Amino acid sequence: MGNQIADPGLVIACGGTGGHLFPGLAVAEAWTAAGGRVLLLVSEKPIDREASRKYDAYRFETIPALPKPATFSPKMLPFLLSVWTTIGRCRRLLAEFQADAVLGMGGFTSLPPVMAARKLGIPAFVHDSNALPGKANRITSRWCDEVFLGMAAAERHFPGKPCVVTGTPVRNELLSLPDRATAAAKWGLDPGRDTLLVMGGSQGARKLNSLVASAPLPAGLQVLHIAGPGDEERVRKESGGREGYQVVGFCDDMASAYAVADAVVARSGASSLTELAEIGLPSLLVPFPYAAEDHQTVNARVFAEAGAAYLHQESELDAEKVAGLVSRMLGDGERRSLSAAAKSLSVPDAATRVGDAIRQVLEKRGGQS
Repeated sequence: MGNQIADPGLVIACGGTGGHLFPGLAVAEAWTAAGGRVLLLVSEKPIDREASRKYDAYRFETIPALPKPATFSPKMLPFLLSVWTTIGRCRRLLAEFQADAVLGMGGFTSLPPVMAARKLGIPAFVHDSNALPGKANRITSRWCDEVFLGMAAAERHFPGKPCVVTGTPVRNELLSLPDRATAAAKWGLDPGRDTLLVMGGSQGARKLNSLVASAPLPAGLQVLHIAGPGDEERVRKESGGREGYQVVGFCDDMASAYAVADAVVARSGASSLTELAEIGLPSLLVPFPYAAEDHQTVNARVFAEAGAAYLHQESELDAEKVAGLVSRMLGDGERRSLSAAAKSLSVPDAATRVGDAIRQVLEKRGGQS
């Protein structure tokens, strides 16, 4: 076989959270567009089931989501047994799919496929979107040929390991948004009025949701509030049925949500930040206070220091302060400044960069899997 593999097969382990899943889907889009085959390994969580329905052109297989317990916890033995069993399942899937490479998008769900790849002599990679990488990715990287990074600040956490700063991949649907009028009509909003998009995040959003829902926001401002499925009704009541305040539990059309937005209040998960940068949206970032190693604050600081966002901890905020920050963010000069700074942080071809880096390793190996 020559240096080029005619129909390269890439296995992407991307289940468990939107922050792993959506960038993984973006890589799948770029890889298949370049003529490759893709197998996506996801968890049995609802978010993964929803995506597998929407992206039915791809093959999905489920593997267990594996949260690592404390090192000396009695749950460690069952965890290790589960990892070992999952490695065996992944080896069978990789062999049956005739995989040429494996890419983990983060979390302990990526560990068994990467270890299975190493046992089979297949090149393996892991992508980390955060400025402060998680422990799972630092462990997984030991079995990887290269580490791909969303933010250059993460490189120092992988000493001695080849790193490539690719940016974090963004799905095609977010690279070409619908027009504002069409998007506004979808949500029952007026395209001529300023609109605040609120994204509470998939975990721990109750307090942030309440801060915005009870805030004395500027007169005439519309709100599209994605509250999370478990908090939708409560947020609807807290917002008091205000005119132009739309509350939804789950959004499967983020392109339309971003298209109508003028500013955003959000957590600071890396995937969300990547999308805000790509679209150039001003934002108030409120990190999830219980994120591992407070990595969401580290992510948000990258944006705040670039002048692309306001960073405030949840404990620092009340409803009045949120209203004041939103008003400031929507001022014409401030809005333009924040938007331009956010856009400067975007890497629109990140998915292609990931694919190119994988292909380079395959070529170095002489096309041998």
